[in-house]
Amino acid sequence: MGFRMDAVGVVVADIQKSTAFYQRLGASFGPGGHEGTVLADLGGFKLLLYTEALFRELNWDIDPDAPRTGVTLAVGCDSTTDLDELYTWLDEDGFGFREPLDAPWGRRVATVQDPDGTHIDLYAPLT
Repeated sequence: MGFRMDAVGVVVADIQKSTAFYQRLGASFGPGGHEGTVLADLGGFKLLLYTEALFRELNWDIDPDAPRTGVTLAVGCDSTTDLDELYTWLDEDGFGFREPLDAPWGRRVATVQDPDGTHIDLYAPLT
């Protein structure tokens, strides 16, 4: 069979606000091919942002008030210093969620959330 998992989609309330957030994490967006979508190629894996309005247009259920903690995206940082700086930079604008800590599995980890509450884990090797 010819298939592969090569993308993740995130439903967002405000595509401009969310695009700006993910650009801060290094994503470079082009059009997604349909109004209400944008696409970033992350080096072989794609991030798609879809508007809630598009989902309503398709009659797909979306609960904008439901917590979005079942899916986490992840951003690898080169060092614990880079992770701490990235977390602080995002936290200053209200995106911080779980402050950085040294995990027992040998990585420094933290969590931020995008404008719609989707979690993004930050991680770096402990050195």
